[in-house]
Amino acid sequence: MSVDVVMPQMGESIAEGTIVRWIKKVGETIDKDEPLFEISTDKVDAEIPSPSAGVLLEISVKEGDTVPVNSVVARIGSAGEKPAGAAAPAAPPTSAAQSTSPTSAVASTPPTGAVQSTPPTSVVSSTTPSAVPPAPVTLADIRRTRSSPVVRKIAKEHGVDFTQLAGTGIAGRVTKKDILSAIESGAARPGTPALPAGALHATTPAGALLSTKPAFGPLIDRVEKMGVMRKKIAEHMITSIRTSAHVYSAYEVDFSRLDQIRQKKKAEYERMGAKLTYTAFIAKATIDTIREFPFSNATIDGDNIVYKRDINLGIAVALEQGLIVPIIKNADEKNMLGICRAVQDLASRARSKKLNPEDVQGGTFTITNPGIFGALFGLPIISQPQVAILGVGSIDKRVVVVDDMIAVRPMCYLTLGYDHRLIDGADAGRFLLALKNRLQDFDEKDV
Repeated sequence: MSVDVVMPQMGESIAEGTIVRWIKKVGETIDKDEPLFEISTDKVDAEIPSPSAGVLLEISVKEGDTVPVNSVVARIGSAGEKPAGAAAPAAPPTSAAQSTSPTSAVASTPPTGAVQSTPPTSVVSSTTPSAVPPAPVTLADIRRTRSSPVVRKIAKEHGVDFTQLAGTGIAGRVTKKDILSAIESGAARPGTPALPAGALHATTPAGALLSTKPAFGPLIDRVEKMGVMRKKIAEHMITSIRTSAHVYSAYEVDFSRLDQIRQKKKAEYERMGAKLTYTAFIAKATIDTIREFPFSNATIDGDNIVYKRDINLGIAVALEQGLIVPIIKNADEKNMLGICRAVQDLASRARSKKLNPEDVQGGTFTITNPGIFGALFGLPIISQPQVAILGVGSIDKRVVVVDDMIAVRPMCYLTLGYDHRLIDGADAGRFLLALKNRLQDFDEKDV
């Protein structure tokens, strides 16, 4: 008996979902709770597990299609069951069949003087009425079936077109070992697919000047449909720019004391299963500063200002295909260890697509960290309906003047983006100064 697979409802406010990727293909076996497909909603991306074990008999919703929740998207049958469209085993050829088989009519060369009584096209049409030419394989198909995120990242870093490599994985999949071996051996030269022997000479007239452009064909623009997450990010960012009057202030902060405390305490935190990161220090100091300045934890509702009671701190997490901001709920009720564990848990679940819709809802203030990619500072866009966002730059050793003496210290730029409809420059300055002092004079008893 087959089991219907439906589009799940990922939260009360979610009415539909988009199929981003089918992890399994029709005819493949699957275990219960094994990832079956990946969806994207207005709130979160997630991998959806199979409701039962068996064989994937049918996929009724294509990748990229959006359907209402509870719509049937696939069907799973019992082990050994064949998909409805599966081809039946070919019957042994007979002498009569051989004279009119499509293979012999199309591929075989008749003897000299022989007359074909039936045109090949007629034979194909009459014997295979349901035959449909396969859809052309696109670059997106290749990337999905022949690579992993790790392989794509390595290929991007080295400028390698990994689709030209012969993979040793399942179904020709390019593995990490394949691409590293190709890079080490020089077989995968950046952006230069292999040419058939003699192809260059066959298409280049004698004496013609060789072009500096690749000789393997015309360069064309690549058009790729915007993903669901990218579209949602675009919509939210444009809405924020149109809603809030964005202004920015930046302060430089000395991280020397944080570095000393972190080095002293990180082993102790690791024994408790947590990582003591700079992000946790910044989050703790930001929470205490928000308590001091309630205007930073507010929203604007028409002519009203709503000051939020709870501090729900959003921590931006960079994903391969975009950005997501999971929320530490009631962050002001957590100690340093609790903040470390919450940051670690949310970041891990965000990258493994295990977040729930409630994990990304209800934020009141956001921290984003472009510094992990080397940026000195950033000018982030406010996440609506919040009124402020903190950007954390890279932590670099710089030459600074301390007590009229030159010193080398780990320094970091903190940027506050704020809605000028509510927060003036003087208020933003007071907020940043208080945050700076908390970080530079961090109390070790809070760790």
